[in-house]
Amino acid sequence: MGSVSLQTRPRVLLADDHVLFADALSVYLEKSYTVVGVVSDGRDTVTEAVRLHPDLLIINISLPSLNGLDAARRIREQSRDTKFLFVTMREDPILAAAAVLEFGSIGFVLKQSAGRELLKAINYVLKCKTYLSSRLRPADRLELKFRAKQYSNDLTARQRDVVQLIAEGKALKEVANDLDLSLKTVEFHKRRVMNTFSLKNNSDLVLFALKRRLIWADF
Repeated sequence: MGSVSLQTRPRVLLADDHVLFADALSVYLEKSYTVVGVVSDGRDTVTEAVRLHPDLLIINISLPSLNGLDAARRIREQSRDTKFLFVTMREDPILAAAAVLEFGSIGFVLKQSAGRELLKAINYVLKCKTYLSSRLRPADRLELKFRAKQYSNDLTARQRDVVQLIAEGKALKEVANDLDLSLKTVEFHKRRVMNTFSLKNNSDLVLFALKRRLIWADF
C-alpha cells in the first residue's frame, strides 16, 4: 500500500513548553501526520490554532500564561472542528474526567506513555472517540463523575487569566501588559478573587491556583 498523500494527512498542531519533548514528538508524528506548527505558550496556542485550524491539537495541560484547558475552551469557541488530545505528567483522574465532561470526545494521555499508545489515542480522537491512559481511567465511574462536576469554573475567564499569571510570579504591571488591561482592572480582579475566597496574601493565591489546577508545581 502506498503512503498517504500529504494533502490527505490529518493536520496536527503541537503545544508544549518542554522543547525537547515537543521537537521529538514532532519528528515522530511527521511519519503519519502533517505537523503544522509547534508552540510553547498557552496564548500563542490559541492564536495559532485559530489561524491554522488544525484537525488535532496535542496540548500540554500545564502551559505557561494560559493553561491547556483554558486554551482549549477559547479555541473551541472559534474553531469548532479542532479536536483535542491533552498530555500531562499528572496522574489526575478527576481532571481527566472533568475534561471529558466538558469537551466530549478527547484524548487524555500521560507523557510517559509509549509512542504506540499516543498513536492509538490520536486515532481514537480523530474518529470522535474518547481515549484515556489506563492510570487516568476511573475505578468508580459514578463517584468520579460526581467529583468531576465539583471541579467547576467558579471564576470568570478573566479572573482565571489574572490568577494564573500572578501565581506564575508576574507583577501586576506585567499581567496588565500581557492581558492588555489597565493596572486598575487587574487590581480589581485580584481583589475580587482574594475577597471572594478569603485569601490573605499572594502565597494563598498561589495555593488557590494550584488547587484550581490553573498552575502545576514541578516537583
